[in-house]
Amino acid sequence: MTIWIPRLDEQGPRYRAIGEAIARAIQSGELAPGQRLPPQRRLADALGVTVGTVSRAYAEAERRGWVSARVGSGTYVRGSEPAAESPFLAAAPQAEEGLIDLSLSLPPPHPLRASLLGAALAGIAEERAVLERAVAYQPERGLAAHRERLAAWMTRLGMPVTPEALVITQGGQHGIDLTLRALTRPGERIAADALTYPGLIGAARQAHLKPLGVPLDDAGMDMEALARLCAQQPPRLVYVTPDQNNPTGAVLSEAQRERLAELARRHEFWILEDGVQYLPEAERGTPLYRLAPERTLFAFSTAKVLAGGLRIGALRVPEGLQEQLGAAVRAQSWMVPPLMVEAVCRCVESADAGRLLSWQLDEQAERQRLAREWLGDYAPSGRPHGNNLWLTLPEGLRAAELLAALEERGVRLTGPEPFCVGSEPAPQAVRLCLGGAGSREALAQALRAVKETLQAPPPIPWRTL
Repeated sequence: MTIWIPRLDEQGPRYRAIGEAIARAIQSGELAPGQRLPPQRRLADALGVTVGTVSRAYAEAERRGWVSARVGSGTYVRGSEPAAESPFLAAAPQAEEGLIDLSLSLPPPHPLRASLLGAALAGIAEERAVLERAVAYQPERGLAAHRERLAAWMTRLGMPVTPEALVITQGGQHGIDLTLRALTRPGERIAADALTYPGLIGAARQAHLKPLGVPLDDAGMDMEALARLCAQQPPRLVYVTPDQNNPTGAVLSEAQRERLAELARRHEFWILEDGVQYLPEAERGTPLYRLAPERTLFAFSTAKVLAGGLRIGALRVPEGLQEQLGAAVRAQSWMVPPLMVEAVCRCVESADAGRLLSWQLDEQAERQRLAREWLGDYAPSGRPHGNNLWLTLPEGLRAAELLAALEERGVRLTGPEPFCVGSEPAPQAVRLCLGGAGSREALAQALRAVKETLQAPPPIPWRTL
């Protein structure tokens, strides 16, 4: 059986030449819609190139909308014209069949997330020197070249940092844990919003710390309440997500940011600023690490920008703490795997990374609009380009009953308890993570179920006399 073998131009990278040849063959009709492309190894052998080159070429053709890959089946021609856009809103498989899971803070699904990684890995496979570095031990803070590339990316995103200030981490959660392990001791007190990211609560428990909840409102953490706490006994560290509290979406005002920086200097506590929940620069306030650089650590990650599974992040550390944080990395895992760091660096340097982020912000804005269209009567809170929505329930409705009723309808949300710091009482509210739905249609289906359940809440059974 003969296979299709492209005619390649002599100039430029081979993977790009193969991708261009695929496009020409589809446009000319040489490759018909629905036709399967040759297996990658067979085409590689026929062209005298590596399998990685063909893999990268197929990923490029898929990115441009000419072909689509089917797991376990192969890569197939889509049609004679490229898609106006890649199938951005193709439904992602749910964790359970028939379930729309809005309980996890995930970015909206997009095929470029996998394609970016595929192209990066294919390029790495062709570079012997990169592979040799990837299998060798590296400095615990990460290679200087990797820190330079990540610092350049963060700076392009409006979060200027220097390579010397960075410690490469295995995601934002790792950055939080590293900070607590390096800067606190068991039994010490830390402070956070009364409702905050559950990962901070879990890390504090693992480190045997005493977390204290500080009241918050639409202007973020109540700084007068924090000042009263400091007057009694200053915490060792204060954790904040200033641009959008998780779960409520509250924003720390500029005045509150300046007050926090002043309190940190006066009472000598550290600030851990979590910027993982990415927003466009216009919706972010002044970074705390700019207001109090000597006392602030800033955690960032690829999780909400590229893909959560990459598990690569960066921790901006004040001068003089780099070695201390590096020692914490060494004690935990010696180093972050350099192969994944290299792959992530290539992903963020790709033009497609900017295209993906631009699409993601537009998509999240549209999902926020859709959520308010369905649930606007209940005054939900969340940022215009954020992924989360916080919904305070009507008087008399309990979160547990709402969650149970929605689960029966195939919709999963998160209740308030995981976000409560210490012994803070749980409000009757739920969090919806809009990116968890595989498509806008699936999100609308879930929002309809939420609205209908709010309008006709389940009866509360008597449990005692």
